[in-house]
Amino acid sequence: MVDTETTRTIVGVLGNILALGLFASPIPTFIKIYQAKSVEDFKPDPYLATVLNCALWCIYGLPFVHPDSYLVISINSAGLVIELIYLIIFFIYSPFSKRRKIIIALVIETIFIICVVVIALQVFHTTKDRSMIVGILCIIFNIVMYASPLTVMRMVIRTKSVKYMPFTLSLANFCDTVVWMIYSLLKFDVYILADSMGHNSS
Repeated sequence: MVDTETTRTIVGVLGNILALGLFASPIPTFIKIYQAKSVEDFKPDPYLATVLNCALWCIYGLPFVHPDSYLVISINSAGLVIELIYLIIFFIYSPFSKRRKIIIALVIETIFIICVVVIALQVFHTTKDRSMIVGILCIIFNIVMYASPLTVMRMVIRTKSVKYMPFTLSLANFCDTVVWMIYSLLKFDVYILADSMGHNSS
């Protein structure tokens, strides 16, 4: 009989695969941007929010913050790299105003992440306390990440087209939600559970 930990690992690996699909879902959008040599009316907001979210989950999964969370680190590390590649492409084909917005946002996010690491290590001295503070921040910025596509809704309503809100992103998001919810319940993790429920509500 397969024990709970093995089952959780299998579900976590499946979650990694599905989440990778979620991170890859904007590829058609960036193919369009590359072909048009312009970002047109696409916005960088979702990618900037996802960079911050992935960085926070990478911190959460560290052994000295929340032990035995290597699957959380693996997928969020991959997601962080993928989202940064998207932002590089977005930056290349953006006008100056959007480039400035991207640079400012990334600088602020970097400073924030450094502050989180320093505070978690210097102020909180147990993995339970570190998990709590970083986990709460992950949930807050998870909400920001899944709310960020709402900035695109005005464009969808104005153009009466879902061109700027790809269906593949929503589908991948739903599948990812189900798997990570199961993962969090197998070895109860309230922060990952809240994160997966945040996926669903979005």
